Amino acid sequence: MTTTAEKTEPLTLLGQLVDSAIKAGADSADAVMFDSASLSANCRLGRIEEIERSEAQDIGLRVMIGQRQATVSTTDLMPQSLWLLVERAVAMARSAPEDPYCGLAERELLASSPLPELDLFDETTVSPEDLEETARAVEDAARAVRGVTNSEGSSASVSTMHTVLVTSDGFAGEYRTTYHGFSVSVLAEGDDGMERDYDFSSARFRSDLESPEEVGRRAGNRAVRRINPRKPKTARVPVVFEPRVASSIIGHLASAANGQAVARGTSFLKDQMGKAVFAPGIRIVDDPLRPRGLSSRPFDGEGVAASALDLVTDGVLSNWLLDSATARQLGLRSNGRARRSTSSPPAPGTSNLYMAPGSVSPDALISDIKSGFYVTELIGMGVNPVTGDYSKGAAGFWIENGKITYPVSEITIAGNLKDMFRALAPADDLEFRIGTDAPTIRIDGMTVAGA
Repeated sequence: MTTTAEKTEPLTLLGQLVDSAIKAGADSADAVMFDSASLSANCRLGRIEEIERSEAQDIGLRVMIGQRQATVSTTDLMPQSLWLLVERAVAMARSAPEDPYCGLAERELLASSPLPELDLFDETTVSPEDLEETARAVEDAARAVRGVTNSEGSSASVSTMHTVLVTSDGFAGEYRTTYHGFSVSVLAEGDDGMERDYDFSSARFRSDLESPEEVGRRAGNRAVRRINPRKPKTARVPVVFEPRVASSIIGHLASAANGQAVARGTSFLKDQMGKAVFAPGIRIVDDPLRPRGLSSRPFDGEGVAASALDLVTDGVLSNWLLDSATARQLGLRSNGRARRSTSSPPAPGTSNLYMAPGSVSPDALISDIKSGFYVTELIGMGVNPVTGDYSKGAAGFWIENGKITYPVSEITIAGNLKDMFRALAPADDLEFRIGTDAPTIRIDGMTVAGA
């Protein structure tokens, strides 16, 4: 990771682009580049179906003239094309409507050298043959599980990303990341038809991946466990979300705590800052500085220094997700949550978002449930961001007398996120797998609509 002390070609290129924008009439400007490469292998029924490689360089330029701004992007890095990009951006900004909240981040918030070392780039060389071997191995292990009858296929991939940002206020920074992953999806057939399930592993470093054999066996066993599902009677019962789907619950919190939604008045939490929205003891954190984190970064999409942020502390809503524009609109300061693409202005978002684990095991969490539902899959969107109303299709297993018993499917679970948050209790099994993570969670009093 480097800043202005160690300029590389992309930093120099973006610096020249920003300087050209200022000379062309912009009051301020920033430029971002994403230089990416990926390699993947897809396998089905033991045969490699596709090897795919892609590379891309994408540049975005944002210019501001007074309170007007425009953003343009290109994949053509030839000098003449970049000069035309500058001309187009400045012309668009002059005719854009005024935005009283646009502008670069405050200088005192910008990251400075040395940037934190987050260990995000893996130097390991991965060949197409390596990916083919992984894809075959994970599918073979899944298909070897007794009861698995077919496969939707497996895949293995590796990708790299070089992110570069330069602003006219003097910030220039870059960082590199890698991503390794593989997955498999298989089917099992019972008396009532086929059921599918999947599993995966992903990491910044190839050495941190789980073994393909373990992931494949897990996927196969998950599919077999789901055959011959029943449909329970409609009831209000405790609902337990396994970690893979529990993460969606804190994802809904992040959407409601997004500064843009709050500023527009379209969040069901818009009036809840500083109030208890979860039970005491609940903590939800966004941490971009987690070493080897799948969404880690040393600075945000505006160059603001990265830092951990509690969204919920001891059950109390304590922060919004803010970039500079939404912070100004709310009379606050950016807390470094800007995310960026090349074709649009920055917007608030999360990095490594997680719910802190509780103090009891998943088994203990469900031990007193006489009748309840253990969710392993959620289907559909089903959330009203304005009211918090929640309704989704679901599948999983029925809980009887504290034990997970028979599979269930084709049911709907419903509630309101305000009530769900207050009733939520976490287990102690947090694992960092996808960038938005939660342990097993239990929510009492939800409606399960079945037979």
